[in-house]
This record gives sequence, structure tokens and C-alpha cells, in this order.
Amino acid sequence: MPHLRHCVVAGAFYPGQRQALVTTIADLLAGARLQADGAVVAPKALIVPHAGYVYSGLTAATAYAQLAAVHSTVRKVVLLGPVHRVAVRGLALSGASAFDTPLGPISLDQTAEAMLAHLPQVVTSESAHALEHSLEVQLPFLQTMLDDFKLVPLVVGDATPAEVAEVLEVLWGGPETLIVISSDLSHFLPYRSAQAIDKDTVEHILNLDGPLTHEQACGGTPISGLLLAARHHHLRPHLLNLCNSGDTAGDRQRVVGYTSIAFLEAFHAIQ
Repeated sequence: MPHLRHCVVAGAFYPGQRQALVTTIADLLAGARLQADGAVVAPKALIVPHAGYVYSGLTAATAYAQLAAVHSTVRKVVLLGPVHRVAVRGLALSGASAFDTPLGPISLDQTAEAMLAHLPQVVTSESAHALEHSLEVQLPFLQTMLDDFKLVPLVVGDATPAEVAEVLEVLWGGPETLIVISSDLSHFLPYRSAQAIDKDTVEHILNLDGPLTHEQACGGTPISGLLLAARHHHLRPHLLNLCNSGDTAGDRQRVVGYTSIAFLEAFHAIQ
């Protein structure tokens, strides 16, 4: 029997019933395509938010809609997000063989995970993954947009950007490998303050200028690791969406910022 990591925020962050989830994601992707300003060809990496779908689902969908052209090409997704509940030194694998969602299980790429065994910053922590939402909320989008893939899920705790970049380098691969960084931006600021701070943070990302602090982005460490890798591999970032919860389903006194950004390899162009 496979060792499943069961979904824990289905029914809270996103619909827990299969058909309702299918409908919600289809609606979000349709909305994202309507507001899209051009299309990205074969992104190598994405930054996406991880709040409840009512808050950040459209922003996330704007990124995931870019995968339509590579739905049959991508076979491995390296998914990194910050830990929210359990302290971890380094980056943690789950110890599971599959992650479950209302759309079905996703097999983990155990061959890819074995490639990380020599890195001292990579540990295994089932507890770090057990209640973590930052990775889970991305999975139904990936299942919807990709034909057949395996997952390498890593939660990032107390690590340096260089340690994250080293992990990404080991797993980099070719066009069959997609990197997804799950991160929100600023937290619980007034609407206008958040807009200014998040705009500045996004400018740093677009200029491949790190590191980011956790005040700028809760996934600041995995983003900063991606920025190091992006500079090394000459990736070009492209802003897809930027908003906050005051624009979607929250009040404007204490908002959370969201962005979606695609990273393209130099030989790809934006249509």
C-alpha cells in the first residue's frame, strides 16, 4: 500500500468535493485567460500564491493557465513552499510515496528525491508536511493542467537561499521539469501600504534581486533560492498578476498580498 499524505485543507482552502473542485478550477482558469495580457511560452518556473482559492485562486490560475502549452511535456514538478506550523532546519521531504487530493493521488518522484540524499540541508519530516497548506493548495491546479507528472514536494524552513538553489540545481532537469514556488507576499498591512510594499517586492523579483525577507514574502527563502538559480540559468521573469486580498474577498484594513510570476528560459519568447 502506498504511504499517502492525505489532504488536510480540502473543504477549507478549496472545495473538498471532486466535482465542486473541478468546477471551481475551471472557472478560475477561464477568468485568468480572460484577463491575461499575452501568453508565456513553456515557463521553467512559477511563483504562485497559496491562500484560499476565494482570495488568491484567480492569481494562481493566471500562472497555471500558462502550462497549457506544456501539459504533455512536464513530467516532474519540483514544488517548494514555506513551513507554517512545524519548525524545520533546511528543506524537508515528506517520507510519503503519494500526496492525495479530491482529484486523486499524485505519485512522488522517489528517484528525484534520492538524488538529494547527499545534501545535508535536505531532511525528511512527515510532521512538517502533515498540516501544511502551502504545497497542498497547488496540487489540484497541477492535476488539472498537466497530463501525467510526478511530484517532488519540499517544505522550506530555516535554510539559506544558497541551500535552496543547490537543491534546485540538482533537480533542474530539462523541459520535463517545472519548478513551482508557493508564496504569498506581505501580511496584514493596510491596503495602500501593502500595495506599495508588494510592488517594490515584485520589482526586486523581476530584477532577480534577492534575498527577500519573510516580511516581504512568507516564502521569501524559496523565492530567494529561485532568484539565485534564475540568474545562473539566465531565466527571464514575467509578471502575470499582482493584487491582494482587499481586491478579492477580504477587507482593506489587514490584507495579504499575492503575485504570480513566470520565469522563462532565454530562448523562449513572450507571444
